[in-house]
Amino acid sequence: MDSLYVLGARQRKLLVKKEEEWNLYEAALVLQLDTESGAVRRCIEYKTPPEARAGVHSSMVFKSGALIGDTLYACTSTEVLIFKLPEFTRIGYISLPCFNDLHHVTPASDGALLAANTGLDMVVKFTRQGELLDQWSVLAEDPWSRFSQTTDYRKVASTKPHKSHPNFVFELEREIWVTRFQQRDAVCLNDLEKRINIAVQRPHDGLLCGERLYFTTVDGKIVTANSRRLQVEKIVDLQAINGQAELLGWCRGVLPVDDRRVWVGFTRIRKTEFRENVLWVRNVFRPGMTEKPTHIALYDMVEERCIQEFDLEAHGMNIVFSIFPAQSATSNPSRRSGGVAASESGRDHALLNLEATQNLSGMRLAPLSSDLRSGLLSAEPQQS
Repeated sequence: MDSLYVLGARQRKLLVKKEEEWNLYEAALVLQLDTESGAVRRCIEYKTPPEARAGVHSSMVFKSGALIGDTLYACTSTEVLIFKLPEFTRIGYISLPCFNDLHHVTPASDGALLAANTGLDMVVKFTRQGELLDQWSVLAEDPWSRFSQTTDYRKVASTKPHKSHPNFVFELEREIWVTRFQQRDAVCLNDLEKRINIAVQRPHDGLLCGERLYFTTVDGKIVTANSRRLQVEKIVDLQAINGQAELLGWCRGVLPVDDRRVWVGFTRIRKTEFRENVLWVRNVFRPGMTEKPTHIALYDMVEERCIQEFDLEAHGMNIVFSIFPAQSATSNPSRRSGGVAASESGRDHALLNLEATQNLSGMRLAPLSSDLRSGLLSAEPQQS
């Protein structure tokens, strides 16, 4: 696995030091990283159209998604976008009025799509054409008991504080599961009695690989659990591996390479009004400790050591959510040379910096314009 896709966003330049998370990021990004040479290329830079965001300064971030074959499923806070790889041709777009602070999207086993609709403390199921099929509260309540079915929540900047804050959806034997930040667990929405206790800290990712589930916790732990027994088997503390000199950051994004190695994402810690979510920092912070930049790192889970890491801030990414293996058909950015090769490769990875003209009633997929299909907007390769 010598090439990775990393999903996240670029932070806007702030006029004041304090800015809420829902206004902090100016463009969603996908980077391709060559893990051998360190070369980085921007595959996508995307901006949510005004019709699908609350305000001019609303954050635009690619959050957690799914890569199935050559199809990438990505989401912003209010949209689901589907791309065909390695060209990053957009083949699907969905935005529903109930979408607020989406954190993850993934295909369901029946072909529909599932999303962690974090702002409404629920999981929603919908077709690729934008038809809402079902919704579940992640708590033992009616999904609409605290929310209105007539409100366009894409236009609501934030619904925080959240009672649960669901983050990541997965299926076990066709049952729908989700990680719950506040409850420190993963729970089955078909039967709330079924749960995996992640008491060590608040979880984000819940990635199924074989029979093993990989959970990240915000303070930098990888928790693995058996998907059949629904029990935690191992906890690896990445902050302890890193030592006391540097604060790793907000841990989010995980990609197992094999039985022992795993890529993990970290976002630089920032000050936030909702300080209860970063109380864990007090437990690990020591005098003289510095903050590591937003980065990804490869860890050996058996030997408990860091093998490799890459600074993402140097390439304009300030928050990271997902890490995926890059498609083998994609040309290696480190092996490009000369203007012609770079130009051709750039056309293969269209820079989608769009103020889109989609119909955002939320009920249909939008076609790409002809110039984007031909790849006339290109992303130039960036060398580290």
